[in-house]
Amino acid sequence: HQINIIDTPGHIDFTAEVQRSLRVLDGGVVVFDAVAGVEPQSETVWRQADEYNVPRICFVNKMDRIGADFARTIGMIRERLNGKPIAIQWPIGQESDFRGIVDLVTMQAYVWDDDDLGATAKVTDIPDDVLDDVEIARHEMVELIADTDDDLMTKYLEEEEITVDELRAALRKATVTGKATPVLCGTALRNKGVQRVLDAIVYYLPSPLDIPAVRATVPGTDEIVLRHPNDDEPLAALIFKIVTDPYVGKLAYFRVYSGVLKTGDSVMNTNKNRRERIGRILRMHADRREDVTEIHAGDIAATLGLKQTFTGDTLADSSEPVVLEAIEFPEPVISLAIEPKSTKDQEKMGLALRALAEEDPTFQIRTDDQTGQTVLYGMGELHLEVLVDRMLREFKVMANVGRPSVAYRETITRKVEDIEGRFVRQSGGRGQFGHVVINMEPLEPGSGFIFENKIVGGVIPREYISPVEDGIKEAMSSGVLAGYPVVDLKVSLYDGSFHEVDSSEMAFKIAGSMAFKAGMQRGKPVLLEPVMKLEVVAPEENTGDVIGNLSANRGMIEGMEMRAGLQAVKALVPLAEMFGYATRLRSMTQGRGTFTMEFAHYAPLNDNLAKDVLSGKR
Repeated sequence: HQINIIDTPGHIDFTAEVQRSLRVLDGGVVVFDAVAGVEPQSETVWRQADEYNVPRICFVNKMDRIGADFARTIGMIRERLNGKPIAIQWPIGQESDFRGIVDLVTMQAYVWDDDDLGATAKVTDIPDDVLDDVEIARHEMVELIADTDDDLMTKYLEEEEITVDELRAALRKATVTGKATPVLCGTALRNKGVQRVLDAIVYYLPSPLDIPAVRATVPGTDEIVLRHPNDDEPLAALIFKIVTDPYVGKLAYFRVYSGVLKTGDSVMNTNKNRRERIGRILRMHADRREDVTEIHAGDIAATLGLKQTFTGDTLADSSEPVVLEAIEFPEPVISLAIEPKSTKDQEKMGLALRALAEEDPTFQIRTDDQTGQTVLYGMGELHLEVLVDRMLREFKVMANVGRPSVAYRETITRKVEDIEGRFVRQSGGRGQFGHVVINMEPLEPGSGFIFENKIVGGVIPREYISPVEDGIKEAMSSGVLAGYPVVDLKVSLYDGSFHEVDSSEMAFKIAGSMAFKAGMQRGKPVLLEPVMKLEVVAPEENTGDVIGNLSANRGMIEGMEMRAGLQAVKALVPLAEMFGYATRLRSMTQGRGTFTMEFAHYAPLNDNLAKDVLSGKR
C-alpha cells in the first residue's frame, strides 16, 4: 500500500496548514496526549475535519507518561468533540510500566522490547492483569460496531460468532461514513503502537476509490460536473501548497482527483485561464525527493516550473476544463510594520515577502497609505515571528520590525438606500461616463461581502456589471474611518445609466467605488476589533487572579472545568488586550499556567476605544 501522510502543526497560528491538508486528504489520524486529553487545538482541528467530512482514526499518544489515562481521553473525545470513539485496542501497563497493547479485534497482545527502541513487537497471550478489562472493552467494542450495521446487530443479538473480517468490514464502513472513529494507543517516542497505526490506516480509512466523485464547475458558468477518481477521466488536479525551495525554486504540491498528470504535459490553470507546462514531477518523502514521470488519480505529488499557479488553483485538461472548489482560509487578525535596514535590503525584502505570501495564504502584505510603511498581517504573534525569522535566515534580509498591532476592520451599522455614484469626464475627444445607484446594508458578523445585481431592462449593460463590483471591492480594502478593510455588508446594484459612446468599464468601476464610499459615510460606520477565544489552564489556587485579570482586560468568562488537577478557564477576550499575556500569566501562576487562543469573531469597538484607535493612541 502507498500512504500519503501530511503532518500538520498543532499551533493555532498555523491553522492554514490544517485547512489545506484536510481539503485534499481522504482520511486523518488525530493524535491526542494521553495526559492532557482533548486540548483546545484538538477541538479546532476536529471541527475543521467535520467541515470537510474527513473520516478519521485517533491515536492516544504518550501512554508512558505519568498521568496517562486512555479511558478518560476516550470519554473526552465523546463529550467535548461530540465524537463517536470506539476503542479497538487496550493498553498493557500504565505510565512508566506501559509495554504494549491488546488488539481488541483479533484479541492478540503485542509487547514491545525497549532494547531495540520498539522496532519489533512480540505477539503474546493477553496478560492476566489486564484480561478482565480487555474482555469488558471488547464486549463494548463489538456492541458499538454492531450498532452501526443491521446484519451485525442481528448476529450480536442472537449471540452468533462475529468473525474478525466481519468486524473489520463493518468498522471500515462506519469510519468512512463518519458513524465511528476507531481509537488506538501507544507511545510514538519509543515506537510502541506506531506500526499498528499504519495497519489501522489501511484497514479503516478510505482509499481514493472509496471517496465519492468530486464536484467541479465549468469555468464561467454555474454548471456542476463530477470528476471520478479514475485514470480514464479528463485531468482535474488541485494545487494545495506552494513552497519556495532555495535550490530548486517553486515547488507546487497537488492532488490529482481524476485523470493522469505526466511530465511535459501542457495543462490549463482554469482559475487564471492560462496554460502551464508541467516540469519535473516529484514524489515527496519528507526531505527526500523521488522523480517520477506520471501521477495517477487519487495521488499526491509536487511539481516544478509552474509560473502563474498558486494555492487553490485547478489544473485541468484544456479540452474539458473544470474548476475545483477552492480552499477557504481565515482572515489575518494581527499586524506589524517592517522596514529594511538598508537600500540593498529593500529589493531583497520585496522578493522575500512575495515568496512567503505565495506559500502562505493567511499571510498578507499591505502598504500603509499614510506612512508608506510595509505592514505584515498574520494569524498571531508566533506566525509573524516565524515569517520574519525565515526572511532573515532564508533570504538574508536585515529589517527593523515594529511591535505587533491589531488588524481592525470597518463596517456599517444601518441600511442606506438610493446612493448614487456618477463619474463623468468630458475633456475633448471621447469622454468617460458611468452612473450607478446602489443600496447597502450590514450583515451578520463573519458573513463577508455579498454583491447583488438587480438591474433590469438593460439600464446598465451586462458588460459593465462586473466592473461595478470590482470597483466596490477595491474601495472595500480601505474604509472611510481609518483606512481599515470593510467587511460584512451587502451591496445591491439596482439602477443607473450609460452613454452609448462615452461609457467604459473603467468609468463604471470608478462610479461603483464612488457610490460605495458615499454609502459608507451615510451608513454610520464603526470600527470592529478581533475577539479571541481563550483557554487558560492554571493551578486552582491561581484561578481567582487569572479571572480577575481577564475581566479587567475586557474579557468575558464563558466557563471553567477541572482538568488533570488543574483549572481550565474559557473566555472571550479582545486581541488588543492579549499582547504580552504570556508574561502576565507567567507572573500570576509562577510559570505554571499555559494558554491557547484562536480567532472567534469581530465585534464593534466602543466609542472611547474607537476614538483612541483613530487618534493613534491605541
